[in-house]
Amino acid sequence: MPGKYPLLETINNPTELRALDRKQLPQLVEELRTFLIESVSKSGGHLASNLGAVELTVALHYVFNTPDDRLVWDVGHQTYTHKILTGRREAMATLRQLGGIAGFPKRAESEYDAFGTGHSSTSISAALGMAVAAQAEGSDRRAVAIIGDGAMTGGMAFEALNNAGAMDANLLVVLNDNDMSISENVGALNNYLAKLMSGRFYAAMRKGGEKVLGAMPPILELAKRAEEHVKGMVIPGTLFEEFGFNYIGPIDGHDIDVLVTTLSNLKQRQGPQLLHIATQKGKGYKLAEEDPCRYHGVAKFNPEDGVAEASGKLTYTQVFGDWLCDIAAQDARVIGITPAMCGGSGMVRFAQEYPMRYFDVGIAEQHALTFAAGIACEGMKPVVAIYSTFLQRAYDQLIHDIALQNLPVVLAIDRAGLVGADGPTHAGSFDLTFLRCVPNMLVMAPSDENECRQMLYTAFMHNGPSAVRYPRGGGTGVAIQQEMQALPMGEGEIRREGEKIAILAFGSMLMPALAAAEELQATVANMRFVKPLDEALTLRLAQTHDLLVTVEENAVMGGAGSAVLEFLESRGATVPVLQLGLPDRFVEHGDPAKLLAACGLDQEGIVRAVRARLAGLRVTE
Repeated sequence: MPGKYPLLETINNPTELRALDRKQLPQLVEELRTFLIESVSKSGGHLASNLGAVELTVALHYVFNTPDDRLVWDVGHQTYTHKILTGRREAMATLRQLGGIAGFPKRAESEYDAFGTGHSSTSISAALGMAVAAQAEGSDRRAVAIIGDGAMTGGMAFEALNNAGAMDANLLVVLNDNDMSISENVGALNNYLAKLMSGRFYAAMRKGGEKVLGAMPPILELAKRAEEHVKGMVIPGTLFEEFGFNYIGPIDGHDIDVLVTTLSNLKQRQGPQLLHIATQKGKGYKLAEEDPCRYHGVAKFNPEDGVAEASGKLTYTQVFGDWLCDIAAQDARVIGITPAMCGGSGMVRFAQEYPMRYFDVGIAEQHALTFAAGIACEGMKPVVAIYSTFLQRAYDQLIHDIALQNLPVVLAIDRAGLVGADGPTHAGSFDLTFLRCVPNMLVMAPSDENECRQMLYTAFMHNGPSAVRYPRGGGTGVAIQQEMQALPMGEGEIRREGEKIAILAFGSMLMPALAAAEELQATVANMRFVKPLDEALTLRLAQTHDLLVTVEENAVMGGAGSAVLEFLESRGATVPVLQLGLPDRFVEHGDPAKLLAACGLDQEGIVRAVRARLAGLRVTE
């Protein structure tokens, strides 16, 4: 008796896919879409982008000899179909769960994942490197970069295009454009042109014409210009042609037959090629088609009505979004900036209420920070909403363009610490480490939602570069104080009086520290400021306790605990210090609470580590 997915269930690897008759591919595509909706509704994940890339993924694996031919996916949040077709169909039930498969390509997970991703605009560079390596080896292995129109806004993509166009490596770039629609007539014309221009006949005619006209340079130049103008009238490929690519498209990215034909032709072509396809995010699921942003990253949901599981408390992201609107109402100098994360960073309401003061600069983090620096130079008050893991990409701009000039730019750093299902590519594990070493920086970490609001105001009032880093998800449930008050600069607070042991908690670690302190009868300080550190409080605790414990949701190497150690060393203090934080490894994806527990950053982990350290101290006495 046939199963729910009669064709899909027979495909366990791309070799079996390539054995199918081409006429069977539309059925496979439909089964894949149904499977994706069902699967993601149970696990959560990226839905709209994956639904839009089904035909493309099938066509790529059908035409190219993967894994020998390399497929490099940009960002990689659209690779669920790729995972399903490469032996991980059953494992989709474990997607983004602890011990399960990752939500992004991962080299250690499959030989079909040619390059690990998670961040944007890297695919062309990586695929070009693979193409050049194949060339050096004398191999005819192909390298394909699949990049979206959003990722193409990143400067790194254009750096790679510029480099690739000057080489003769066999690189194919597939531009998956899901921000444009093709009408039926134009689509048919473009599909015809794509088949024509990607075929051997067109290539031979073009090459032969160049040979014939080569003896007459002026006529050859005229012919080339004429061809460019004709192509430019019907296809938007002039820019890519100028980079040195042979441009094909745009074609309908949901027409599997056209995709297979075009890719098959391009596989035979030499040198850099660019195929431009148009797709629809959320294709095949009406709710995702109508609102692809909402279904970009989803929690578990009911596929019948699209209703997701209820969320809990007010999130830090919402706290930031509300604060930004409130401060903008008070101060006309406020400018909000985001590198393509309006919804994720909580700026939707601000964009609606203050459209002339809102700027989404695309996936261009470096530009975002220098753009903010320029705004600050003119007396405005820029606020940059950015994920911790994406801020890493703009580190030079932070140092050179903002901090060096001591400009009043506020960095609202979301997704600090572990982020759960998205894993190490999106975890904000290093920001305290790389921020605190930069001169002129003010660095704060809130322990709850209200403190986050007040810290954002403190940063806004500071006449220099500042950063407030806060975690993903819900807060502690405290009441929000609407009146904004700046915190005393560089001052922490005692939240629990104890004896012998003092826990210095930074940001999100205050709650587990307080819970652990009940068992340990310890003092707990909410440090609040990473830079400047509350030196007076730190020294007093060192002088009145037998052991200091620093706790942070950041890499333990070079983080807030290191700041405490450095200060104590400068004062000649000899109190033992136990540093707790994220270990010196990349923490995998999974439930955030379980991940923190595995890192020893929950109540039990803190108690266990402190008791072990105390036992060690007694042995050495």
